[in-house]
Amino acid sequence: MEGTMLPALTLTDYQARIGTELGRSDWLIVNQDMIDRFADLTGDHQFIHVDPVRAAATPLGGTVAHGFLTLSLLGALGMQMVPPLSGAAMIINYGFDRLRFITPVRSGGRIRGALSLLGVDAKGAGQHLIRYAVTVEVEGSEKPALAAEWLVMMVTTG
Repeated sequence: MEGTMLPALTLTDYQARIGTELGRSDWLIVNQDMIDRFADLTGDHQFIHVDPVRAAATPLGGTVAHGFLTLSLLGALGMQMVPPLSGAAMIINYGFDRLRFITPVRSGGRIRGALSLLGVDAKGAGQHLIRYAVTVEVEGSEKPALAAEWLVMMVTTG
């Protein structure tokens, strides 16, 4: 991933973009090594993720990424899609609403994120809850790997 930094926006700029797509990330290959390392890290060694021979005999036709691996990649994908908020002291993942894993990501498949801004809600002095609609697209698939409402708390300095 390129890691290109997007230009910072003011809170007023963010509010003006409610209801619009903010962007899409670059494509990212999810390979078997990444899947195996995630399995080792989490202890989730279910055969559909780590055993290509057994997984090939299932309707999946081969190994697939863990749904939680796909979800965890939103951090990296998000850096390419979420414009920084000028004056933000910190950004905290607040959670997800309506998270669904829709289409498996096959080993060797390419994914990218797509992000739209749903809302900016003041939550107290210098705190704003940002709500995004996020999907992780799978190259060649009509349906995304996942879809969710991503909640992020931005704490500003002023």
